[in-house]
This record gives sequence, structure tokens and C-alpha cells, in this order.
Amino acid sequence: QVQLVESGGGLVQAGGSLRLSCAASGSISSINVIGWFRQAPGKQRELVARISNIGTTNHADSVKGRFTISRDNAKNTVYLQMNSLKPEDTAVYYCNGGPRWSYPESYSWGQGTQVTVSS
Repeated sequence: QVQLVESGGGLVQAGGSLRLSCAASGSISSINVIGWFRQAPGKQRELVARISNIGTTNHADSVKGRFTISRDNAKNTVYLQMNSLKPEDTAVYYCNGGPRWSYPESYSWGQGTQVTVSS
């Protein structure tokens, strides 16, 4: 089974930017939908953005206009460009994927990558 590994997190000031990467151990072209999720302390994991194999995207209202998901099938990597970061974006960010648009969570969860936004 393909494994997905997140990277690119860090500490940034409010208003700053980060780009997260989700690298697959194999080909991601067979994964129909890949999503970025986040979990803040004491909160449930939430879907932030998702992208289909043909490039259709969807972003949560809380990040729309600030975050952009993209995928490079040739590099087997999905990215999350995060701009205009806010303290409320602080969370552990995870990626996952699956065959269905409504449920891109078919793989084992990885360690995630921590994003901390200071005010």
C-alpha cells in the first residue's frame, strides 16, 4: 500500500507562508482524491483541502483564498501552499487519500507535520 509522508511544517509569524509536501512512496496517479487535514489541540481532525486526479479542488471556507492545494503526479507529491497564516491555523497537518471525493481517508495516518503560527 502506498504510504504518504508529510513535511514542510514549522514556526512562522502571522501573515507568513509555508508550503507543505505530501510525498508518496509509490505512484499517486492511482489515488483518485488526496486531501490535507489538520488537527488542533483539543479539536477534531478537519479536512482543509482536497484535490482529485484530474485537478478538481475544494478548500474549506476557513482557508479559502489563503491556502492552495496542488498535485504533481510526476513527482508523486501533493502540496499545500499556505499564505496569510493566522494563529488559528496552528495544528498538526496530515495528508491522506482515497477513491471517493467525500472520503479521502483510506490510508493509514502518518505522523503529520506541525505548523505553529505566532501572533
